[in-house]
Amino acid sequence: MAFVLCSLLLLVLLGGPISEGQSLHKITPGTLDLGYLPAGNYETNLHVDSGPIEILFRIVRAFLFVVQPNPFPEDLIRKAVQQRFEHTKDDYQKIAHYEIGFIVLAGLGLLFVVLLPLIGMCFCMCRCCNNCGGEMHQRQKKNGDCRRRSFATSLFVVSLIMSIGVFCAFATNQHLTTQVQGMWPLIKSNFKDLRTLLTDTPEQIDYLVSQFDTPKNQALLDLDNIGPLLGGRVQNQLGKHVLPALDAVLNMAGAIRETREALENVSASMEILQEGTNRLSANLTDAKENLNNTLNDAACSEAQAASTCNVIRNSLNQLSINANFSRLPPVTSQLAKVSEVLKIDLASLVQKGYAAFNDTPNLVQNQTKNILADVKSVLDSIGTNITVVIKMLPIQETITDFIIYLTQTETYIENYFPLVEQYDFYRWLSCLIACCLLILILVFYYLGLLCGVCGYNKHKTPTNRGCVSNTGGNFLMAGVGFSFLFSWALMIIVVSTFVLGGNVEKLVCEPFKDKAIFQVLDTPYLFNPQWKNYLSGLLFKNPDVNLTFEQVYSDCKKNKGIYTSLQLDKFYNISKFLSISQYTQDLTVQFESIKINLSTIVLLDEVGKENLLNFSFSGIDGIDFAAYLAEVNKSITKVDLLSFANDLEARAEQLPKGALENALKGHANNIRMIHRQHVVPMEQEMSILNQSIRLLQKTATELMVKVSQVITTVEGAQFLINNNASFIIIEETKKYMNMIIDYFEQYIQWVKDSIALDVAACRPLANIIDTAIEIFLCSYITNSVNAFWFGLGGATIFLVPAIIFAVKLSKYYRRMDSEDVYDDVETLPMKNMENGNYGYHKDHFYGLHNPVMTSAMEQW
Repeated sequence: MAFVLCSLLLLVLLGGPISEGQSLHKITPGTLDLGYLPAGNYETNLHVDSGPIEILFRIVRAFLFVVQPNPFPEDLIRKAVQQRFEHTKDDYQKIAHYEIGFIVLAGLGLLFVVLLPLIGMCFCMCRCCNNCGGEMHQRQKKNGDCRRRSFATSLFVVSLIMSIGVFCAFATNQHLTTQVQGMWPLIKSNFKDLRTLLTDTPEQIDYLVSQFDTPKNQALLDLDNIGPLLGGRVQNQLGKHVLPALDAVLNMAGAIRETREALENVSASMEILQEGTNRLSANLTDAKENLNNTLNDAACSEAQAASTCNVIRNSLNQLSINANFSRLPPVTSQLAKVSEVLKIDLASLVQKGYAAFNDTPNLVQNQTKNILADVKSVLDSIGTNITVVIKMLPIQETITDFIIYLTQTETYIENYFPLVEQYDFYRWLSCLIACCLLILILVFYYLGLLCGVCGYNKHKTPTNRGCVSNTGGNFLMAGVGFSFLFSWALMIIVVSTFVLGGNVEKLVCEPFKDKAIFQVLDTPYLFNPQWKNYLSGLLFKNPDVNLTFEQVYSDCKKNKGIYTSLQLDKFYNISKFLSISQYTQDLTVQFESIKINLSTIVLLDEVGKENLLNFSFSGIDGIDFAAYLAEVNKSITKVDLLSFANDLEARAEQLPKGALENALKGHANNIRMIHRQHVVPMEQEMSILNQSIRLLQKTATELMVKVSQVITTVEGAQFLINNNASFIIIEETKKYMNMIIDYFEQYIQWVKDSIALDVAACRPLANIIDTAIEIFLCSYITNSVNAFWFGLGGATIFLVPAIIFAVKLSKYYRRMDSEDVYDDVETLPMKNMENGNYGYHKDHFYGLHNPVMTSAMEQW
């Protein structure tokens, strides 16, 4: 573990800050909340906003692509590095082929440097000999006016193009200076991030160590609650067999109570029904006798009533009892036996079994007190050992030393950065002078055009041109002179910056963006013939590890930890140092020594079992349920008394009005009253008796078998507790132990993930590389240099046509020494005479003797 944590300091030695991001921990039920790893806030901002000048940079890059469309020469660079830049003829040919665009343009530039001063010198000498336009005499041509306008327009357009080039060069020159001045805050922010890294890394490591208390405290909490946790697990497993057995006994206790209630109902209903039958029989006998006496009256002898009376008399036998409950055997003996069984409260005995079984967590808690103390001591030793290992690391000393080194480096850069700014000022001044030379030439051209255009008078002859026009021509020739003087120096600047900046763009910046340069750097045996992988050999003296520049850079861009990026797992296996496997054996021994005895749990004692057996011998299965059901299914009387009364009343209606009719209706009402007072209550008791008999029949069915099954189930559950519970306890103890160990496995996995992703996350390493190459070298310097030579070179090249147009145009603005003369005035076109542009009668120019004109006059 010490090696792993020390390896985290490798990031410090590499000089990169940790990530300013932090991982998010999703907490789910059953997982530990280990919090967030502390991380500092970093200020380095790699965003580059070049502004509108970025358009110019893109144009230059497009121009360079046209000049150098060849792909990055990976093979050629590999071979050059491997051969220590000892090139062969074939290599030079490949280099020339790759650099053909730069070579051609550089050659043209050098040719410009050599030829333009020579041409300028020859041009001056030629003009001194009154040639090459040096003669102050202007030939008259018919299209002279058009030529003058064309030359002026062309020179103006060329000057505008040169002005744009000079403006671009000046803007990029100033842009580079501005970027250089902005380098120091960016460098300072990187140093600040490094210092933040140095202060945060120990805090992160301390936080990783301190979070060991989280799984430890959770484990101690679970150990303190071993009764509800482990005991609850054991209880749940045993409950699959115990609870159904106790529920069956409790149901049987309820069945016993229901049986007694049913027997009591049967006994009470039988008594009520027997008494009711006797009363009903007496009432029906009286009613039948009274009705018979009424039918013996003389009124029934009459012809109209005789047949009706005979029908009624014949139906009197139906007024009798149909059900006979006195023949049914009593249930007194069964009721007595069941009542004797209920003297013992079986339900309370079952509740005692429930209470004993539910006390399992307390039994486990009480029987594991001594072992829990040993387990807690093992957990304390784990935390103590990890703390001791961390405290032995020389982290603080290493960080203190590096802070001193970092401070010295920052002080050194801070002291010498003004020198960089000073040299940049010299560069800026040199470039400014170059731009000013072109501006000076352009000023001469613009002044020449301005004075020439404004001072030119078409009515003036070449020898009589005004001072303004003549000054304009002189300005143009001054611009031509300065062009010859400074163009070669400007072109030298352009060629040197073009070759340097263009190759840096093509060989460094572009390959860096598409990572082609990393493929070259990662070439096996490139820098050292003995090392297959240079980076791993350089860092770890182990070149066999496949550690590449591209992989490290890509991982750091993704903000992975230094442990992952540098593949430190190949050298320091954190699983070996961050593992409690060495302590697992001690924990296992402690948990395996747990012995839990549950034999004190009694589900149902012998009294309860005997009570169940007595219930099975109560005799309810000997009741003649068929006889009872047969009687209760009969009607109480042979005829429905209400129907009989209604029929009697209907027959009475058929008789003549009189005493006989009224008497028969009175008997009908009496029969209805007997039904209401005696039959209806007896029917209700018969319904209760029917329900009770059927309940008893259901309970009595295979009563012995049911009671035997309940007792067998209870005894089986008791046997499981007394003999086989140890197997369940062992299995549940293993699960409980695994739950405790799982807390530390979560902690270890969290530490591994934190080291791989959060601790010393190396995105700032990639930021440093991006800052040095992409921002400083490419964005700030190379882009500005390339744009500078692009603008300056364009303006310098256009000096050539500007010279031509300026020389041609100055002839039309400068005051001439002589002019063309026509011998025959009559041959002179009138238009030309009017304009005064093509032929004049002049003998001298401002008092200067002209031999040509004098000779002509003498001949004239």
